[in-house]
Amino acid sequence: MSFLHLVGDTGYAAVHAWMAARVDARARGEVGDVVLLLEHPSTLTVGRKRGAMDNLLAPEGVPVVEVERGGDVTWHGPGQLVAYPIVLLEGARRDLHLHLRALESAVIDVLAGVGLKGRRDVRNTGVWLPMPQGTPKKVCSVGIACRRWVTWHGLALNIDPSLAEFERIRPCGFDPSVMTRVADHLSPCPPVRAWVEPLARALADRLDLPFDGVATREIARA
Repeated sequence: MSFLHLVGDTGYAAVHAWMAARVDARARGEVGDVVLLLEHPSTLTVGRKRGAMDNLLAPEGVPVVEVERGGDVTWHGPGQLVAYPIVLLEGARRDLHLHLRALESAVIDVLAGVGLKGRRDVRNTGVWLPMPQGTPKKVCSVGIACRRWVTWHGLALNIDPSLAEFERIRPCGFDPSVMTRVADHLSPCPPVRAWVEPLARALADRLDLPFDGVATREIARA
């Protein structure tokens, strides 16, 4: 079991190819579980939900990638911490809904550690933050894929990204204004790298994985 903070070239195509190969190797029992934590350069990903491509509003200048995960369209980029658990679900853990709730719970735990009250929406996957006035806003998107009971893809927590990037899409089918970021609720807001270990620890706890720290790697050496 390893937790890897990926640095250097974290372009979506390279990371996706690494994940796909790792999923197959994990399913064959050749390697153990791994959780990747990283920031992508600006990228739009489109999930398997019917009509998801219709939620691209202004994708010009940004790579658009169709992926295996469930859900709609979302944006990844600087200021957003992504976590990709590639884990074999066994025994009582062999429940995709339970796995999704565990990912959400890990984010809620991390937010609670800095005094923020993240919450679920019973109708929509992800983690939301209450607003002083109006409805809660979405701070974390969650979407997974599963092959031979090995899960991949994962979650994207908005720490301090430019929210203008979400205006390229209807994120998960919503108006772009639904999105928020930790930096709008916490001052001062630590940089993304400061959230890597807390999120890794929370994922280890919620996914019942052993934790022995986070190693920093480039994708070519992961």
